[in-house]
Amino acid sequence: MEQSASGHTHSKVTAASLLLALGIIFGDIGTSPLYVMKAIVGNLSIEKDIIMGALSCVFWTLTLQTSIKYVILTLRADNNGEGGIFSLYTLVKRLKKPWLLVPAIIGGSALLADGIITPPISVSSAIEGLRIYNPEINTIGIVISILFVLFFVQRFGTQFIGKFFGPIMLLWFLMLGFLGALQLFSNFEVLQALNPYYAFHLVYVHPEGFFVLGFVFLCTTGAEALYSDLGHCGIKNIRISWIFVKLMLLINYFGQGAFLIAHEGQKLASFSGNTSNVANPFYLIMPNWFLPIGIGIATMAAIIASQALLSGSFSLISEAIRLNLWPRVKIKYPSELKGQIYIPFVNWLLFVGCVFIVLLFGESSNMEAAYGFAIVTCMLMTTTLLTYYMIMKKYNKFFILLFVVLFTTLEMSFFIANASKFSHGGYVSVFIAGLLALTMFIWHKAKKITKSYTEFVDVALYKDILSDLTMDQSITKYASHLVYLTNASKTNEVESKIIYSILHKRPKKADVYWFVHVNVTDKPYEQKYKVTKLMGNEVIRIDFYLGFKVSQKINLLFKMVLKDMVKNNEIDITSRYDSLQKNNVVGDFKFVLIEKFLSYESRIPWYEQIILDSYFFIKKISMSEEKAFGLDSSSVKVEKFPIVIMPNNSLNLERITNTKK
Repeated sequence: MEQSASGHTHSKVTAASLLLALGIIFGDIGTSPLYVMKAIVGNLSIEKDIIMGALSCVFWTLTLQTSIKYVILTLRADNNGEGGIFSLYTLVKRLKKPWLLVPAIIGGSALLADGIITPPISVSSAIEGLRIYNPEINTIGIVISILFVLFFVQRFGTQFIGKFFGPIMLLWFLMLGFLGALQLFSNFEVLQALNPYYAFHLVYVHPEGFFVLGFVFLCTTGAEALYSDLGHCGIKNIRISWIFVKLMLLINYFGQGAFLIAHEGQKLASFSGNTSNVANPFYLIMPNWFLPIGIGIATMAAIIASQALLSGSFSLISEAIRLNLWPRVKIKYPSELKGQIYIPFVNWLLFVGCVFIVLLFGESSNMEAAYGFAIVTCMLMTTTLLTYYMIMKKYNKFFILLFVVLFTTLEMSFFIANASKFSHGGYVSVFIAGLLALTMFIWHKAKKITKSYTEFVDVALYKDILSDLTMDQSITKYASHLVYLTNASKTNEVESKIIYSILHKRPKKADVYWFVHVNVTDKPYEQKYKVTKLMGNEVIRIDFYLGFKVSQKINLLFKMVLKDMVKNNEIDITSRYDSLQKNNVVGDFKFVLIEKFLSYESRIPWYEQIILDSYFFIKKISMSEEKAFGLDSSSVKVEKFPIVIMPNNSLNLERITNTKK
């Protein structure tokens, strides 16, 4: 039985679960008919060969790329019911190949970049249907207003409005099928495009056919998001609902194709009433009486698609934080809906990015050039990681080779075709993805550098002095319980800075010293802990084992551990002061956080200097450690220690001695 570690079972297929899948999973890929055929035709005259070839490419792209690669193969790579490129990375990193982090970072960054471009192009394509009534209308203000409302309501969660996502998307897909079927009845000849010959002829024979692939690719851009949302609905529900979704999408694409072929030789601009605007065949196939309804449903579907990308972006950043790939930011939980999180900083960063895209490109037809380049990069990275997943699971070698050859060839073809759009807007998605990837690389690399220069010591070496310090009546007690967060992976070790803090930075006398360490595990929702008494009840270490999707609320988790230990009579946390102990008052707890900074005395390679300078700058503007771990600031002491790396001790300092006259 397929069950996530969070306790939610996804194997059961019901009408409600299938409806949920429609509302959550297929928003991005489901709204692609809004702009794909429009992008393929563009400002060129309608040619039957191009339309037939494009339809054939759309069919085989959805079949090979979406159905076979993602729905059948990639969904199998679930990490305790969770999907997404970071979940896939946590599976394959067991192979101990450090370089696999590179495709994970590139893929995650590209998917986030896609989250900035999808809302503008989806909403713009839907709203531009209003130009049928007023060709001169400027839709930029309307699009930005809708996006602002969408981003603003994120703080309240989607528990209430989410109930309507499924029914609305069901209505949307039924509308796609209905509108496409109306056109197909007039020209069943277009179904000949199911023959792969037409795709081959377009790509390899038509002079401009290969570059049409860059626009054909837009039909499958939501496949990666489909995998990322695996944990919400489960494999069976996604696979079954995809049969319906794919059928409705294809009927609509072929319906638009039949309409276009019927108007061969014309340009889409001739339908708009304004030669500067390209009419959208998606709206041209609608009966006039249905247009207001169609525009309304399309707008709601575009908003739902944008919502799915936002939720996916929040989850992606949350996972990146746990994997030490992103600076800590404030995470909120606006509703009880499983997996529902809200990250204010990321939310408004994405909004600014979306507004920038809208203002830069203005029209959805201009955004099409920027769309697709980042996501095909993400798909190539997923192919790389999935290949190693198959190797790890000991798939048939011939099958793995066939998979690599087929999908690398297919995706590299899409990549090259999209590269031709680089100067027309593709550079925007590359810049955004590159900036995000650089941030992840700096954060991860800096963590490794600082750890490599961190000195760890065995706590046992300080057993006697800590015992003496605890009993020393001449020193004022600093706290009843003193808690340090440590990065030492070995149970018996802590950073030398912690020992220095206890003994030298105002000797910190305490009844009990606690060392707390967090291990991020590959299981998404794992929550375990281990207690090790290093020195009786005077020095205790707690190791938390938390999944990469679990919030690291150390304050809450630590209290739960204390509650269990007290219940099991493992420790007495009542105050040691006579008056307080007499009244059974719990002793005070003080957390000490060690914050590092780069010393001016440090001598390190220039590239490490740049990485660490960037790291500390990002850290300065990001969330503080005490807030990130959910600690009460009134009980937290932050101590700053320099990272002194290879200090210059070669100074020729000479002492002057006093001489008697």
